[in-house]
Amino acid sequence: MARFAFYGRVSTEDQQDPTSSKGWQLSRSTSLVEPHGGQIVAEYFDVGQSRSLPWKRRPEAARLLNDLRHPNRGFEAVVIGEPARAFYGGQFGLTFPVFTHYGVELWVPEVGGRIDPGSDAYDLVMSLYGGMSKGERNRIKIRVRSAMASQAATEGRFLGGRPPYGYQLVDDGPHPNPGKAAVGQRVHRLGVDPVAGPIVQRIFAEYLAGSGIFAIAEGLTADGVPSPSAHDPARNRHRSSSGGAWGKSAVRAILANPRYTGRQVWNRQRRDEQLIDVEDVAAGHETKLRWNDRSDWIWSADQAHQALVDPNTFSRAETLRAAGAHRPNTTKRPRAKRTYQLSGLIRCGLCGRRMQGSFNNGHEHYRCQFAAEYGLANRPDHPKTVYLREDRVTDALDAWIATVFDEDNVEATCQALAMAQEPDDAAVARAEAARRKVADCDARLAKYRAALEADADALVVAGWMREVQGERLAAERDLAGTPEAEALSLEEIRQLVGGIRDAVAVLGRADPKLKAQVYSELGIEGLYDPHRRVLKVTAQPCSTERVGGGT
Repeated sequence: MARFAFYGRVSTEDQQDPTSSKGWQLSRSTSLVEPHGGQIVAEYFDVGQSRSLPWKRRPEAARLLNDLRHPNRGFEAVVIGEPARAFYGGQFGLTFPVFTHYGVELWVPEVGGRIDPGSDAYDLVMSLYGGMSKGERNRIKIRVRSAMASQAATEGRFLGGRPPYGYQLVDDGPHPNPGKAAVGQRVHRLGVDPVAGPIVQRIFAEYLAGSGIFAIAEGLTADGVPSPSAHDPARNRHRSSSGGAWGKSAVRAILANPRYTGRQVWNRQRRDEQLIDVEDVAAGHETKLRWNDRSDWIWSADQAHQALVDPNTFSRAETLRAAGAHRPNTTKRPRAKRTYQLSGLIRCGLCGRRMQGSFNNGHEHYRCQFAAEYGLANRPDHPKTVYLREDRVTDALDAWIATVFDEDNVEATCQALAMAQEPDDAAVARAEAARRKVADCDARLAKYRAALEADADALVVAGWMREVQGERLAAERDLAGTPEAEALSLEEIRQLVGGIRDAVAVLGRADPKLKAQVYSELGIEGLYDPHRRVLKVTAQPCSTERVGGGT
């Protein structure tokens, strides 16, 4: 007795019950092989697989092809339930050679038995069935799409799928098809979701008011509004959970959906089939969703459900989206440029970094965020953020500066500044060495001039003199750079402080920019200890800077 394997297929496009479909295909196959002493010992049946898929991409067909390789497969032939379901287009020509290679016969009811691999007639007949299968699939697609386009345009019927966010499905009476109505099927339409509907209206209102898509998403999340997938998790099992947070893509999709105007819109997207590998056509196609041009959309003639936004609102939002980054935005206001009077002058006593200006709670502050920007292995006691309010510092600082330069203390201040300029022993030694070098160079230059007068070689003497003049210039620079050279006299300090006193007199009422300049010229530096809440301030108003040989 010959042993046979059965192969059949049913897909969703057939609108058939898989059990009954398999039953009649298996019955046809059994009726073909039993009169020839055959018996079906193995079954391979694909459910929900499109006929356009190659055999290697159908689970059961791929399993059958793999079993053909094994000598102990348990069968010597394969019988097909219906060739139009098994082979599509040119699939027979790509599959039958595999059966022939492994010595497995292929039986088909439509040809009355075994396919002879040496007969061109059989190959022609099976290719014909493959072409008929492809044509049937295309006819089904055309019929279905034409019917759906008509239903959307003339009836405004809801054509299936998940309802848009803001709507829910409500009953709309018995199915217009008598046969479907007889078994209890009903049609549905879109009704406003009482929870999500107002959120859609909020999104459009905020967008037209100037808020960006990201700002709208942040606002909805901050207000605890569940995202579309979190609002209806039963219909969004394919979505990954994100804690109910809104995404920009969700807001953008809502703003782009014309069904919120109350009209049914169909054919916004299409399914295109493209080759998986252009170098291997036998690998088949894969389906890709593509957006259709607006001119290809199918709109219902009349309003099909309750509108959440009027057509004018939707049109205005569409215009703004088309403008992209160039759209007008009324929510953004230019930031006021603030002057931080002690900018760059205050350091954190814990990490030594300069504290940055920061405006908080209506006041200027200085902050250090060392803990947020660097590892704390070496400074575990540093708070996450250190704040120091500016006006509390400047008020005390102005009062201190005023006492330092008032009538009772100004002379003592001048004396202290003069004493602070006294050089140390090392500086005195450097100055003395520079003076000796200058004197030595002068003596040598005098000798060289005398040699010239005694008719020495002028070129040789000129070289000596250039070398000595270079040494003398370097010594003069060293001498000018010593604290002795840069020190101001007591009288010069009194004149300088006199000018500072004029500024200090009005320091508290001065413009912040002017105050910042005064603080800088006074050499103010602060070191803030946040644990003790103490700011140590020092000043060096008579500091000098050497630029190009001057002070």
